[in-house]
Amino acid sequence: MTTDVRPRIRDGDKDAFAELFDAYARSVYNHAYRLTGDWTVAEDAVSLTFLEAWRLRERLDPEGGSLRPWLLGIATNTVRNTRRAARRHAAALSRLPPPAVVGDFADEVAERIDDAELIAHVRLALDTLRRPEREVLALCVWSGCDYATAAEALGVPVGTVRSRLSRARRKLAAAVEARKKEGAGDAVARRREPSAPPGQVGVGRSSAARLGRKDLL
Repeated sequence: MTTDVRPRIRDGDKDAFAELFDAYARSVYNHAYRLTGDWTVAEDAVSLTFLEAWRLRERLDPEGGSLRPWLLGIATNTVRNTRRAARRHAAALSRLPPPAVVGDFADEVAERIDDAELIAHVRLALDTLRRPEREVLALCVWSGCDYATAAEALGVPVGTVRSRLSRARRKLAAAVEARKKEGAGDAVARRREPSAPPGQVGVGRSSAARLGRKDLL
């Protein structure tokens, strides 16, 4: 480094400060690493040290020798402040209430499965409704329209909307219930072991093997 680097740094010469960084960044890093034992913290300390050096540049004595002691002193204070902040942060975290216990979500998953099955039943049941009934259901139930608004949209009397909606709800509920019963019956049927037709003898592995040897003799 040039001998006039101190006054240049005091005056805010960025080129002089770049020379300072190139000359002593490694020394600052090694010092911070020895203080912390953590290379990530040491890297942060280098950045903070040179930021602080730039902030304090006007306090630098224009006369003197190497700037390494000045930088290492700043690095020492930086690491000390970083550790103090880390301790405060850890203490603050220790005062926080413990995290809530995560409950068993098996019931929630089962409810979602049941909801999905119900939606499937509803979609199939909608096919049983006539078009005017589906239109009223869509307006009054899914779009949130009142009877008068639905009647205006469809161009029919309010009484017609009421009767169609009542009929649609009744038919839809009956169709969903029927679909659910069919689904339950299918599940029971799938769980049952199929029985052999009348007159047919069940053949296991051992009997099949015996039959095969007899046929070969």
